[in-house]
Amino acid sequence: MKKISILFVCGAGLGSSFACQMSTEDVLQKLGVEAKLDHSDISSAVSVKPDIIMTGQNFKTQFEKFTIDPAQTTIIYLKNIVSKPEIEEKLAPVLREKGILA
Repeated sequence: MKKISILFVCGAGLGSSFACQMSTEDVLQKLGVEAKLDHSDISSAVSVKPDIIMTGQNFKTQFEKFTIDPAQTTIIYLKNIVSKPEIEEKLAPVLREKGILA
């Protein structure tokens, strides 16, 4: 099975992106999914080309300024970046769509 890459993004690439990553690790473990996880700031995120970018809803307008191929990278915007129920609700369908989750 392909290992999916997920990039967690915030303004500086340190605080909230790492908090989101830790919450998502628990969700992935619950779903039985292995993934390559990393965190970054917005400007660096565009060049990484992960399968999924997870970030706060407040960064949506900044991401809209960049050209990101939706066929390659799905962006998931979260209202609460540490809410495991919200993360699972938004991440599980994307994982199914990408063939990672049955």
